[in-house]
Amino acid sequence: MVGRLLLRGMIVGALGGILVFAFAHIFGEPLVDWAIGFEEKAAQAAGEAPEPEIVSRATQAGIGLLAGSVIFSTAIGGLFALVFSFVYGRVSPLGARGTAALLALAAFVTISLVPDLKYPANPPAVGNPDTIGARTELFFIMIVASVVGMIVAVGFGRRLAARYGPWNGAIVAGIGYLVFIALIQYLLPSINEVPEQFSAVVLWRFRITSLGMHAILWTTLGLAFGAWAERELPQTRYRNASLRRA
Repeated sequence: MVGRLLLRGMIVGALGGILVFAFAHIFGEPLVDWAIGFEEKAAQAAGEAPEPEIVSRATQAGIGLLAGSVIFSTAIGGLFALVFSFVYGRVSPLGARGTAALLALAAFVTISLVPDLKYPANPPAVGNPDTIGARTELFFIMIVASVVGMIVAVGFGRRLAARYGPWNGAIVAGIGYLVFIALIQYLLPSINEVPEQFSAVVLWRFRITSLGMHAILWTTLGLAFGAWAERELPQTRYRNASLRRA
């Protein structure tokens, strides 16, 4: 059954990747083109020679973007299916659809939204090439901290739910997660490498578009995979008897 769910997760992930590509191609690529134009004008003004184009923009915005979106989303879909197989019937009394939707929402918040609030995506011309290694490390530190915080919060919430009820347990655990994330974001250094003349509107739209790509992927996994898994999985009993009594 896990193997079948894994295959279905990868198929749904590939479908999500196609949707992500369509969204990024329509709404994101024009912003990238604007940013590249800004970068080229800044280089010309500084008397710098233009960098050679190894891969054409048409390839980057077409087959390159499609391949990257589908491969990445397929891998995420497989991981999503494996995590779903583990948590189904263990974390909540919800059925397959509810569990998939809840898992997708938690993944979006944990992996996409929270790290993006501290270190949002930037288009070309934004960011110092000399600091890309440090910026990448900080971004992954934020992801790891968010994932660990969410896992601890879920475990803590289950224990509280056994004593104070599911709603109270979830609320306290959620507040604990938010406090932990706020502390981590306060301790990690901020990065602001946006050129003074760069359009704030383009930057804002690019970051919203980037977040929208993640939202499309996780929404597709949460809804499509959940509906597909519901046909394959029998209804399972919630495995935490203490929460069931509560």
